[in-house]
Amino acid sequence: MNWDQLKGKWTQVKGQAKQRWGELTDDDFDKIDGKREELLGKVQERYGIAREEAEKQVKEFESSCHC
Repeated sequence: MNWDQLKGKWTQVKGQAKQRWGELTDDDFDKIDGKREELLGKVQERYGIAREEAEKQVKEFESSCHC
């Protein structure tokens, strides 16, 4: 998945992201607004994980995203 495409479809994709990262709030998703780096940071912050683990999770999400 090309992140530019994902960003363009963020409204639809955000539902899938909410299922993946349930600890992120609607406000978090509004602030992320389809920006990959913002998503990485929020996942890292909310789950208390290292950047490498957040990167791994986001890559897995990109691969499995039905968008």
